[in-house]
Amino acid sequence: MHRRRLLALSGSLLAGALAGCSAPTPLSGIEATGPNVDPDVEEATLSRLVSDTNAFSIDLYDRMVAEDAAGNTIASPLSVTTTLAMAIAGARGDTRAQMQETLRYSLEGNDLHEAFNALQRDLADRGEEIDPESLPQDYDESDDAVPFELSLVNAVWGQTGFPFEDEYLQVLSDHYEGGLRETDFKADAERARRRINGWVADETQDRIDELLPEGSLDSLTRLVLTNVVYFKANWQFPFEADATEQQPFTALDGSTSEVPMMGLSETLPYAEVNGAKAVELPYLGGTVSMVLILPPEGSFEEYETEFDAETFSTIVDELEQTEGSVDLPRFEFSGSSKLKPMLEAMGMESAFEPREADFSGMVDLEATDENLYLSEVFHDAYIGVDETGTEAAAATGAVVGLTSAPLEPFEFVADRPFMLAIRDRPTDAILFLGRVVDAGAAQ
Repeated sequence: MHRRRLLALSGSLLAGALAGCSAPTPLSGIEATGPNVDPDVEEATLSRLVSDTNAFSIDLYDRMVAEDAAGNTIASPLSVTTTLAMAIAGARGDTRAQMQETLRYSLEGNDLHEAFNALQRDLADRGEEIDPESLPQDYDESDDAVPFELSLVNAVWGQTGFPFEDEYLQVLSDHYEGGLRETDFKADAERARRRINGWVADETQDRIDELLPEGSLDSLTRLVLTNVVYFKANWQFPFEADATEQQPFTALDGSTSEVPMMGLSETLPYAEVNGAKAVELPYLGGTVSMVLILPPEGSFEEYETEFDAETFSTIVDELEQTEGSVDLPRFEFSGSSKLKPMLEAMGMESAFEPREADFSGMVDLEATDENLYLSEVFHDAYIGVDETGTEAAAATGAVVGLTSAPLEPFEFVADRPFMLAIRDRPTDAILFLGRVVDAGAAQ
């Protein structure tokens, strides 16, 4: 791991649309290098979107954990929902209604897309005004890594000559920097797959080099929507490398392994809520942080099952500056998922059914009778945490009781399964969500 690359977590998705068999007319050719519109979105509207996306994030996290109950998990549900927001712009009827409910969107139409535009712009601005004096004393400006970087990038790959609806392409161009990249899936789907994978690899510093597996595209593919969330930052309070030593970690299955445990003593945001300990580790600039949650010993699975957006919000609200110590294992792992069965189980069924899907808003119906539907949604992510930080590539519930903020110095020892969330502090948006239940397997 590069010593200056702390966190680079990326998520990317495919929305593969299959088609019928009529002759298309020429593509309209809308291109864009960034969102064309800078919307005037009220703070309350942006807060609604963040609340919705956080709720969806935890819904999806629950489904992903169920797929691998004994394994480590990392994902960027923000990447998933951003990509599917681009798809819902062309959805109609029951397909749109199911997507709206599954993705937890309370905003609709242009309000939704303007809010996503505003959120992406806000996140892209993070870290631009970091005070050089806040950099670690040993930071070398000649180093090839930057102290903080957060980017959200979208790309739209459409079949050459296919009659996409101009209004749909305009929404992508206006709000998702989604200028259409003409791609000939009919002539050579494998070449198109390699091209898209190459773009994802470039945007994720080669941490995700094959988002789309072999055979995922074919001559019937008409549209691929992709999103990458990339984050790389130094800790505001780095762990001391000399303090790292081998310590036991008890995995979810009860097995024990020796792992490199990092140590930090500092005044940090800390809380205890219903027996769970939580500590927030800020990155340089203070706008983004990692929240670590250690459920009560012996009840990780029960706690995780009941965890929801309100629980997370309550924890964040209760964080208070407290002197204490953090013991956290170094870890590194990746994961990939096919999200179609999870999204279907969450209620988004019509979009994946060839005879039921209604994406008529994407197509000029006067030029073709081809019917589009989603064939699959792929998601890949990578994360690695060390003393300097992290590198990686890729929310309503029951009322909970509280305990008062501790007066004594806290001890946060992550020597058993824990949860983590990377969040944007100004908006409270969850950027990434994960769990480490076997640190020994993540070395």
